[in-house]
This record gives sequence, structure tokens and C-alpha cells, in this order.
Amino acid sequence: MCLSPQKDEFMVKEYWKPSNMLYPVPPVMVTCRDENGNDNVMTAAWAGTICSDPVMVSVSIRKERYSHDIIERTGEFVINLTTEQTAWAADYVGVRSGRNEDKFQAAHLHKSLSQNVKCPGIEESPVSLECRVEQLLRLGTHDMFIGRVLSTDVDPRYLDENGKFDLDRAGLVAYSHGEYWTLGRLLGTFGYSVRKRPQSKTAHRAKIAGGADVSGRPTASGKRTADKRAAVPGAGKMADGAACPTTTGRRTANKAASRSHKPEHKQDRKDSGRRTVDKAARKKRSRKEKGYGKHI
Repeated sequence: MCLSPQKDEFMVKEYWKPSNMLYPVPPVMVTCRDENGNDNVMTAAWAGTICSDPVMVSVSIRKERYSHDIIERTGEFVINLTTEQTAWAADYVGVRSGRNEDKFQAAHLHKSLSQNVKCPGIEESPVSLECRVEQLLRLGTHDMFIGRVLSTDVDPRYLDENGKFDLDRAGLVAYSHGEYWTLGRLLGTFGYSVRKRPQSKTAHRAKIAGGADVSGRPTASGKRTADKRAAVPGAGKMADGAACPTTTGRRTANKAASRSHKPEHKQDRKDSGRRTVDKAARKKRSRKEKGYGKHI
């Protein structure tokens, strides 16, 4: 039976009405092209990854936006990542309408050629995702366009000498509750919470000496020793329950005991020499009394 927790067991939070307080999010710039070849760009904060195989993303757009109808009719769009250098442009194209002006020109953005779709990408963006609309979900205030990624276009300026893409150098930004932020310091990499930390040499030797391997598990020899001790009743303990001394400790104790019976001090050696002299004198007197050594 599941028992309900008492109210005083948890911290009491304030309960607000439902909201979209899911922050931070990426403020991406979405580009599209209509049937007459007119290009437009808008900013969307509600975009994200939804599937890895096949590679699919989503972007939610209000019905009244100029780009909404273009993407619905053509079935194509490009998602462009925003950097610190393009943050101003991303904000500008997000508050202006393409019905009234050419936002590429007004925001000083340059177009890049796409490979699989007709609409362009943004040259200043480090990554552009060419997408084809797979599904349109009409949700309410926003419609969600689910797109299959046809190509990932990357800026070669962010490739290192080994051809690896270094996205950290791009200076990506995040959008949080109406504010643009740069990314902070690195806290860890995926899986770091369960990754084993490298051991020092001292800790490694201590574990090996204690009958354990690097992971802390008992070694075969250590396990056999422990099994032998466990198999002998009373092994490892004395009559009073105290732990028995080790083999090395017993040898040391025996040596110390044997030394205690030897005349190690100067006084002991002097007394021993005096007894030897007295014994020799008594033997000489006895021979003289019996007449040994006299000439006849």
C-alpha cells in the first residue's frame, strides 16, 4: 500500500498557473523561401531535437507569422545556430516582419547556398540544418513543424587541424526568459557522473597490497587467503577474542625474547668473566693441596 507523505516532509513551493518556463533554450534563426524566390528569416526559441534516427528536429511558429505560411506551402526550412556575434541580428529578425522589409539586408546577414533545399542558410552561422517538413501539428497558438534533417552545413573555420568540428569556439548563446546569455564554464561531459576517476599510484599500491585490484575487488590470492582463514575455526583470533599477531610480528617478538636472555649489557659480561676467574682459582688450589706438580 502506498502511503501519502506528510506535508511537513517536503519543502513547500509556490504553485503558479501553467507556463512555458522551460529555460534556457536555443534562439535559432529559421530561413525560408517562397515560390517567387523571396527569402525570409525569423527567430524561434521553441526549437529542438526530437529524434536521432532518422535525424529530426522541430520548430514551433505562430500562425500569424509571415514565415509560417511560406514553410507550410513549400515544406522546407533551414535552422541556423545563433552566436554571440549574431545575437543582435537574431533579436532584430525576431521582432521585425518580412512582409515590410528584407530582413537579411536590414540585419546585415549573408546567405549561404543550401544543397538539398531551395531556401538559403546564413553564412554567419556556424551550423545550418537543412530540413524537409515531415509533419505539421496544429497545437493552438503555435503550429509545430517536424522536419527531417537532410544536411548539416558547418563553417570550415571551426574545424581543427584533425578535421574535428570545435563548436565551443563559435560562442553559442542561450535564451532564458526574454534574455540572451552566453554559455558559462564547463561542468562535465556526458556520463561523467558514473565515470571512474583515475587513481594515484599510492592508492593503487595500497589496494594491491591489501589483496584488491584497481577496481577495489579482492584478487584471487587475497580471496584464497581470506577463505583459508574463514575455514579454520577461531582462525585469526586468540582465546580472549583479540586478533592474532601476523607472521612477521611473531618473528619480531621471538627475536626480542631471545635477546633478553643473552648477556647484552656490560655489567652482565663483567659478572660472567668474574665467575670464570673464580672457577679457575679454585681448581688451582685443589691441585696444590693434592700435591700435583711437586718434584720427587
